[in-house]
Amino acid sequence: MIDVIASEWLKFRSLRSNLFLLAVSVLAVLISAGLAFMIGRGLDSNAAEDRLTFTGVGDGLGTGLSVAYFIVGALGALSITSEHASGQIRTSLTAVPRRQILLFSKIPTLLVVGLVAGQVLAFAMHFASQAILGGHAGLVLLNGQTMGASLSEPGVLAGVLIAGASVPLVALIGLGLGAVIRSTAGSLVVLIMILFVLPVATKTLPSPGSARIGAFMIENLPGQIAGNGLLSPLAAAALLLAYPVAALAAGAVAIAARGRRIRPLAAGLVVTALLGAVVAAPTAATTSTLRWKACGTQGLECAVIQVPVDWAKPEGRTITLPLARLATNGTGHRIGTVFAIPGGPGGSGVEDLKNHAGNFTALRDRFDVVSFVPRNGWNLGVLTKDCFLSGPWIVPPKNSSEYGRLAETNQKAAERCRNLDPAFFDHMDSASVARDIDTIRAALGEERLSFIATSYGGVPAVAYSRLFPGRIRAMYLDGIVNQLLDPEADARKTYAETEAMFARFIAWSDATATSPLHGRDVGATWRELIARADRSPIPVRGESQRAAYSGFDLKLAVGPNLFGPGAASEYPRWRQLAEAIKQAERGDASGFADYIKVGTGSLKARSTSGVNMVHCADGMRFADYAEYERNRALGERLSPHFAGNRLWHPLGCVGWPAPTTNPPTAMPTTKLPPFLGAGTWTDYDGTADLAMRVPGSGTVRFDGPGHGLYLTGDSCTIAHANRYLTQLKLPPTGTVCRPPSAL
Repeated sequence: MIDVIASEWLKFRSLRSNLFLLAVSVLAVLISAGLAFMIGRGLDSNAAEDRLTFTGVGDGLGTGLSVAYFIVGALGALSITSEHASGQIRTSLTAVPRRQILLFSKIPTLLVVGLVAGQVLAFAMHFASQAILGGHAGLVLLNGQTMGASLSEPGVLAGVLIAGASVPLVALIGLGLGAVIRSTAGSLVVLIMILFVLPVATKTLPSPGSARIGAFMIENLPGQIAGNGLLSPLAAAALLLAYPVAALAAGAVAIAARGRRIRPLAAGLVVTALLGAVVAAPTAATTSTLRWKACGTQGLECAVIQVPVDWAKPEGRTITLPLARLATNGTGHRIGTVFAIPGGPGGSGVEDLKNHAGNFTALRDRFDVVSFVPRNGWNLGVLTKDCFLSGPWIVPPKNSSEYGRLAETNQKAAERCRNLDPAFFDHMDSASVARDIDTIRAALGEERLSFIATSYGGVPAVAYSRLFPGRIRAMYLDGIVNQLLDPEADARKTYAETEAMFARFIAWSDATATSPLHGRDVGATWRELIARADRSPIPVRGESQRAAYSGFDLKLAVGPNLFGPGAASEYPRWRQLAEAIKQAERGDASGFADYIKVGTGSLKARSTSGVNMVHCADGMRFADYAEYERNRALGERLSPHFAGNRLWHPLGCVGWPAPTTNPPTAMPTTKLPPFLGAGTWTDYDGTADLAMRVPGSGTVRFDGPGHGLYLTGDSCTIAHANRYLTQLKLPPTGTVCRPPSAL
């Protein structure tokens, strides 16, 4: 047998066409480099936001790998078809009468040559494409991948090595085809069909069919063996081996003498069937007890779940929580479930998925995305909508007597709501919400969840981290409320952010000739307006004096438009704010009242029971009048334009009849995975503070206004979040995203 193998090596060396094909194999490197060059040119000619929608080149092999496959596959085919073409096959069979031995003796040469060539080509294609991409290689795309992937990235070195090792297997496929077809041209046509025509045709199929069928194409198997694809690594490896086994079995049957074809046929069928069984073996799947049904567009599904009203009495009365799911689209290997915790408090995660489904498209390549209406959602139906949305207009007390009267007012408003369902009212805290989420996790059949927590959703996220640290795979915090900041630190942060935002508003007004306040000292104008309103509240045209705006009311009313100026560079809501200030100077606060009424249904901002029943249970309240006075004085020192506006929420809890059941409590940070936090001009600092309490965490700073970057669709932030959620990779320290107009 060794002599036969040695003779095949001599044949291979003596065939000039083999050396020519090996030289031509450099074409694979040139194609990979050319593709990288074309992508780089495309990136340069597109806007920054559009670049994030590109498809990455990954390890850089791409189409070049298929070309390498074809060339080495042609080598395999030529090793047998050249003998048929020249008639040398008769001489070979005379020297080696056992025909399968003749066929199989060609395998070692093809394996060695193919392996060396494959590794050289694979690494050459990788380094060439990365060099051509240059700085573009690190661009994070919407699907969480980077445009290029260096060998230091997890799985990339293994993927390149596996790709190189797969090349000789394609040579064996060529050998088998050559033995069956006995024609060089015919064998090459079949190789072209397998390596080029079928993959291209597959890509024209609708999703997810294209991805599912494409997973079985030879070119896609090395990456899946490395752990990146629909098939499991074991299934992909078995399929990659099944291709040459089937081809060689067919070749062994074709070359066998008549009457001696049963044994190679049976052996080939058995081995191929065993490998096929590995491919077809079902992968472990989660077992969900939830019954999902279609309930909207873009594949939205809904279900319900029962949870206890009082988690101290898990066998007691229950309530029903609506759930929504955007199921994985089947185009990538499923990792698990991302659970989106809505903000508010009381916001509907079901509505978030319904209204912003498109923002989760790339994430659905690898995850189901699930959310819910939390127990403190106003549309849950346990308490009335009026109960949630009603509440008093807060007037900051000037002394302890007024503080006591505010307590009576708040208690009366709260009791009106509490009397409808005391047990439910008293269990609106975020720790109960966190326990509800864990019940959903169990019903989904997931051992761990990945999270997107938005705005006030950060408070249940902290509670979940404290209660169930081992059940968190990843935690992305998006402009969250940081319950763990001490009151003074929180006040300093909030006032600094508000003053900075007001300074931007002033700068815009100074630079914008069409601003109603252009050419004026906006800061002085505002301070004078506040002082005047505190002396004599400014009426709202056509309304009673009770609706008149004090200085405190004006500071609260500014918030929505100040923090959410609208699209740059027009900033229409800043223009509306400037007009409202100018109108208030003329003695009419209607400009403020009108847009507050659009958002709340009230002429002034109410301290609603729906918000307070959560805030107060989560400990966002003053312990007594003395603490209130300290916070009021701190605001006077810190904020010349907005002193006191941070008092509004905790003043709503003065006199609250239900106890604090979820006070601020530190997370077990050493038991948690690294977090990722992202925030804008007005919520980055608090988000970063919470995220960085967990060792190894990272952040993304959005250099612009806004709130809730994932839901509002900022592509740059979504790309970094998706990379973290899919690969658990954090962005480099100091990563900044910018609004499209600033790029």
